[in-house]
Amino acid sequence: MQKSDAISTINRPLHLTHCAQPVTTTLTIIRPDDWHLHVRDGEALSSVIPHTAQRFARAIIMPNLAPPVTTTELASAYRQRIIRAIPPNMHFKPLMTLYLTDQTTPAEIKRAHNSGLIYACKLYPAGATTHSESGVTRIDAIYPALEAMQAHQLPLLVHGEVVDPDIDVFDREQVFIERILAPLHQRYPQLRIVFEHITTRAAVDFVLSCNDKLGATITPQHLLYNRNALFHGGLRPHFYCLPVLKRETHRQALLEAAISGNPKFFLGTDSAPHGKHQKESACGCAGIYSAHAGIEFYAEAFDAAGSLDKLETFASLNGARFYGLAVNTDTITLEKQDWTVPAEYPLGNSALVPLRAGDNVHWRCIT
Repeated sequence: MQKSDAISTINRPLHLTHCAQPVTTTLTIIRPDDWHLHVRDGEALSSVIPHTAQRFARAIIMPNLAPPVTTTELASAYRQRIIRAIPPNMHFKPLMTLYLTDQTTPAEIKRAHNSGLIYACKLYPAGATTHSESGVTRIDAIYPALEAMQAHQLPLLVHGEVVDPDIDVFDREQVFIERILAPLHQRYPQLRIVFEHITTRAAVDFVLSCNDKLGATITPQHLLYNRNALFHGGLRPHFYCLPVLKRETHRQALLEAAISGNPKFFLGTDSAPHGKHQKESACGCAGIYSAHAGIEFYAEAFDAAGSLDKLETFASLNGARFYGLAVNTDTITLEKQDWTVPAEYPLGNSALVPLRAGDNVHWRCIT
């Protein structure tokens, strides 16, 4: 099988030993954090929060609700709704963000910083992804806000794609780097920037070329799958996300970055719940739900690469240090054991189809 034809390197059988009886493998790591997470709102919120809270101590919560979370007051109220949705036997801390618009002011940035509740601000180019209609239309429109963010050391989170319809969908990340991100980093070299859900070798190379103020998150789907997964045996809407899955050569570059131990790269699932009817439609929503096995998917990828010893650095250390937060003090344990993902999970009054639905995951979080 050629690399370009591979859907995933982790679907092959994994052989631990040649003994007659299989050996159970366990891995204990510092409890990880998810530095890019969507949990929606309302009844859907209560459906998905337990999956994340079981595995992660903290998560950066995306602000692209409808309407978006554009003020400190809205973020505070959203945080309270999330906290109420956390099961009583679980300990989880939501880290809130603001949604940047052309009208975001330096005064709002100062309020966000002073609140102690806001950990970053999110740049969605208008029209780039789900609920991005209120996003930024011109990068210079947010220069005053960015200057305030740099002054208050409030990180900028970037959905790194241009929305120009003349640009090929598979090239939008690279063009964003050239047109927007590289000039932005040069203009604000002390602004902490997270290049979220990177998908290409060009993105890896760019992150490596920048100073230590610029880091990147990598999703499980972009580590495990290439774009063939979208078309394997027919059109697969539940593999559709933005940025879209890329060629195998790009997946390999992301995997190399993730297992490298470089502090610039850290975990961000971009888990994004959508109702089954929203995905399986004539114009399906972008987003992959992975929170049900958020850390297990990464364990598969690192295991397949022979780099399980690097998982803790990527999942539990690098992100906290980039954000200037203390590393968690408790641990989780993963066991190498197949389990079958349900075909669906509830999502309020609807249902969602998770990543690997009806198929096996090869690691299980047991504590």
